[in-house]
Amino acid sequence: MKIKINADVLKEFEYMIELHKQHGATSEFESVEQLIRYILSSVADGSRRPGAWERQMLDSMGLVADCEEHHIYRQTYGSPG
Repeated sequence: MKIKINADVLKEFEYMIELHKQHGATSEFESVEQLIRYILSSVADGSRRPGAWERQMLDSMGLVADCEEHHIYRQTYGSPG
């Protein structure tokens, strides 16, 4: 899969990496690719784990489906069926 990122968004991610390298961070990344991988994994984790800190991010972004299934913990990724 390939994802195209808006040039301004890419600049912001590059700046975040620059700040991490200069000043450190709780989660430090060496590249934009590592940062994006972490962000996408966090979204996926929030989707399958309703009690996780990542779920708050999904709630804030309006990414939680309005159904009971999306409020049930799943140990693995993907559809439980």
